[in-house]
Amino acid sequence: MKKIFFSIALLFSLIVASQTSNELFSKANNLYKNGEYTKAIELYTSIEKEGLKSGDLFFNLGNCYYKLNKVAPSIYYYEKALKVNPTHEDASFNLAFAKRMTIDVIEELPQTFLQRFSSNVIQKLPFDTWAIIAVLASFLASILFLLYHFSTSSRKKLFYFNTSILAALVMAISVFFAFHNYKTVQKNRTAIIFVDKVEIKNAPSTRSEVVFELHEGTKVVILDELENWQKIKIADGKIGWIYADDLKEI
Repeated sequence: MKKIFFSIALLFSLIVASQTSNELFSKANNLYKNGEYTKAIELYTSIEKEGLKSGDLFFNLGNCYYKLNKVAPSIYYYEKALKVNPTHEDASFNLAFAKRMTIDVIEELPQTFLQRFSSNVIQKLPFDTWAIIAVLASFLASILFLLYHFSTSSRKKLFYFNTSILAALVMAISVFFAFHNYKTVQKNRTAIIFVDKVEIKNAPSTRSEVVFELHEGTKVVILDELENWQKIKIADGKIGWIYADDLKEI
């Protein structure tokens, strides 16, 4: 009885929390429409602190910061929106505009065919979406195989057999894409520089040599960390160490 009561109470609290978040989101949207960007940010941020991960929420936060000409936060939240939903076209479009406000001009290293395929195809959908496709394809393959097994018509048998093989192939590819995407997300930790200007060192020490400089809004990849330092790499392949408080992980 206690378990049932606890489950009902938990469900009720989740419903209330969802309604509260929706109300706050609606109020924040109205504030944004009225040009009250700072107040809208406060409400959007309060929703974010509740643990909600939404492409639209992060996109709206990015828009607010963009309107306030705050480079790093706008890029940071557009990137977060795309991390949650890689197909968010508006976030991708606005991110391109926000990047124009950055100072650093970094020429990206050329990608191999497999890297381009990964970024343009596999990473266009989140790994959980690929997993859902795999599950649906497995159900479809099972149904088609049963239809093949119980069918009496040779023509239908051939059709069901071929389509079940195709569905199984889609399932296998989707599982591979989901696994690859998950590994990529876990491995590629990215961050945004959140200070106007920062010196990148060749070692995790304030006394070490400066190898290059970065400015607000630049995206980096986190390779390693040691105490309050993080080892980063930028798009052109340069590597160095930065103080952890100078950037924010996406």
